[in-house]
Amino acid sequence: MTTSFFTRISGDTYQPTIHAEGAWSTEDYHFASLAGLVTHVIEQHRVQHDGGKLDLSRISFDILGRLPLQAVSIAVEVKRPGRTIELVEAVATIGDRPVIIARAWYLATSDTSAVEGVEYEPLPAPEDCPERAFSQEWDGGYIGQIVARQATRKRAGRGATWLTSPHTLVDGDDPIPLAEFICRVDPANGINPRQSSEEWAFPNVDLTIHLFRQPAGEWTGLDTAVTWGPHGIGLTASTLHDINGPVGRAEQSLTLRKM
Repeated sequence: MTTSFFTRISGDTYQPTIHAEGAWSTEDYHFASLAGLVTHVIEQHRVQHDGGKLDLSRISFDILGRLPLQAVSIAVEVKRPGRTIELVEAVATIGDRPVIIARAWYLATSDTSAVEGVEYEPLPAPEDCPERAFSQEWDGGYIGQIVARQATRKRAGRGATWLTSPHTLVDGDDPIPLAEFICRVDPANGINPRQSSEEWAFPNVDLTIHLFRQPAGEWTGLDTAVTWGPHGIGLTASTLHDINGPVGRAEQSLTLRKM
C-alpha cells in the first residue's frame, strides 16, 4: 500500500493514489489532498527561486469545477516579487481544464514577541482527546486514512477536532510541514455538518487560510463553526491550531443543495 497521496509522473505532473479519493464521490478528489499538493509545489518553487525567506500569510484556493481523480499538473508563477512582500499564483490543471487557482501572499518576518497577542483559546492536546471514527462518517480514501481526535463536544454546526495522517503528500519528496498541515484543513466542512450528508449536499467552492504563525508538528486542530443561511449559501469558519496553540483561520463558502 502506498504511503503518499501522490506520485510524480514528471516535473510538474502528479498521479493521485487512493488516499486522495473524495468524500462526496470516490471518482473525484478530496479537495484537501489537492490543497496540500498545490501548497507543496508552491513551497518547493519558492525555495528553488528565492530560498524561501518569507513566510506564508494567506493562501486562497478557488475551485473551478469538478475534480476528477486523474493526473494533475501544477504551474507556479510569481505575480508580485519582492524582498518583504510576495504574491505567488498556482494553477492546477486536469486534462486540458484548469480546476484550481491558488494565490498565496508571503510576508517578511521580524521579532514582535514583545507585543504578541492572541485572542483564540487553545485546544486540549491531541493525546488528551478521545479518538473519533471519522472514517465511519464519510466515504473515500482520504477520510479513510485520517486519524481524528475529538477536542470538544460535537454537535451539529459546532465542535473542535484534531486531525493527522500517516501519509505524506508526494512519494519520494521530503515532507514540507506547512503543506502537510494545509492538507488537513479542508475536512473542516465535514466534521460538524448542520445536516446529514445523505439528505443535503454542502460542498465548498473555495478555501481561504490566513496564518499569523507557521504551523509545527503533525496535527491540525480545527475549531469549527458552520453557518447555513436562508437562501442556499453557507459558511464554514475555523480557528486553526497546531500542537503549540492557535495559528490562524480558515473560511469555506458553501453551496447548499437538498438531495
